Amino acid sequence: MNSSERRGVTYGLTAYLLWGAFPLYFHLMRDSGPVEILLHRVAWSLIVCVIVLTAVRGWRDVIAVLRSARRTALLATASALLAVNWGIYVFAVNSGHVIEASLGYYINPLVTVLMGVLVLRERLRRLQWAAVGVGACAVAVLTAAYGRPPWIALALACSFGGYGLIKNRVGAAVGALASLSTETLTLAPVALVGIVWLEDTGRGTFTDRPPVQGLLLASAGVATVIPLLFFAAAARRVPLSTMGLLQYLTPTLQLLCGVVFLGEHMPVARWLGFGLVWVALLVLTADSLAAAARRRSAPAAPPGPDVEARAAA
Repeated sequence: MNSSERRGVTYGLTAYLLWGAFPLYFHLMRDSGPVEILLHRVAWSLIVCVIVLTAVRGWRDVIAVLRSARRTALLATASALLAVNWGIYVFAVNSGHVIEASLGYYINPLVTVLMGVLVLRERLRRLQWAAVGVGACAVAVLTAAYGRPPWIALALACSFGGYGLIKNRVGAAVGALASLSTETLTLAPVALVGIVWLEDTGRGTFTDRPPVQGLLLASAGVATVIPLLFFAAAARRVPLSTMGLLQYLTPTLQLLCGVVFLGEHMPVARWLGFGLVWVALLVLTADSLAAAARRRSAPAAPPGPDVEARAAA
């Protein structure tokens, strides 16, 4: 790897390590309910975005997005899915379901592949179908192990998969900071009204244990934006196949947080279900790496007549 790629890997590892530590971070805020944490996360994320946008002079990008009704509508929909994902995740952490939440981010690549078929009418390769099939078996095993479908994991995977699908439709022209700023801007009115209502009715916890709880809730903005900026910096420098491998670091760390630090029980049947998920991910990763290698080794297509004509001119 060259120096730029090495920096990219460092940025990517930092982002995924921070996301992997989120169970411990949100557990510190367990005195606040998931809805209150979500509202503060949105509000303080917007404040951090405003500060960063001002520092890097990025307001022009946000204004360009807001001038496009289509992009604004798509990002508003994405923000709703992101809010659902954030809320479910915080609920999972503070209700003792960190392991199931980690499962959601393990199966997210499989859900994304399946959405490509159902929504975008993409054709899957044989190994991709095999990975989806093994993933379905894993969900069946985990349903038997839990005594119910793993709703938290499925909701996290589907909401984040839908979020990624919409961001794909928006395109790469919208940067990570401009995108997150627009998304939090659309959610901010609801967040601010909700925070005021909680504090006015005495249901809020912002002033509890001063100043600890207030600082924890306010720090959610920094905790949201900083990993995203590291991720964006990594994505510009590192091949997609490498980012695909790094992404499994986050649910692995979350799983360890749940088992080692938060004391969640992991019976043998659930380990079996997780093992099937890991097999599916190995198959999916092997297929992705093989496809990337084939694309790199494929000979370049000969120039068409129009290209030759322009070259002759």
